[in-house]
Amino acid sequence: MSRIIAGIHRGRRLLVPDGKSVRPTTDRMRERVFSILSHHKYPDFSGARVADLFAGTGALGLEALSRGAAHVTFVEKSPKSVTCLKTNIDALKVMDQSNILTTSARALPAAKDPYAFIFMDPPYHKGLVEPTLESLISAHWITPGGSENGVIICELAKGDALALPADLELIDERSQGLQRTVFLALKAA
Repeated sequence: MSRIIAGIHRGRRLLVPDGKSVRPTTDRMRERVFSILSHHKYPDFSGARVADLFAGTGALGLEALSRGAAHVTFVEKSPKSVTCLKTNIDALKVMDQSNILTTSARALPAAKDPYAFIFMDPPYHKGLVEPTLESLISAHWITPGGSENGVIICELAKGDALALPADLELIDERSQGLQRTVFLALKAA
């Protein structure tokens, strides 16, 4: 079971598919990540545009909406996960604040407008992180610029190596159990 931690949908339960095909971010790790993101060095969630890549149940993006984000684009290509995601979006009645792209996160379309927060929770040990980061940069998904710089929040297995594209820098990193979360931003020009 997974639930929304805070905000207007606090306590609402989210559907999680049976089996091991989806590994939702734990409630504890989600609470920790959102606590870190409330620090003044990150953009404000109020009115923010958010992307949730490898969305699965949509827990990260739905948490962002609950905390005041204006819109979330969910990227998920698994039909089973998309069905679950649609159910969760409908249950929270946030259809007008969200859209789902059923495509690979490694081949994103050009963004009409960039995102202030981009959550990535790819399957572990599959080599998906670096190509997805390259895709985010080349498709202009991340907000550039000074104190309003967008942030990419990426969950990895604790032992996974991470080779960052030249345009990105590590701004924070946290570990918990077998997972770690890295916070990335575009380098200043």
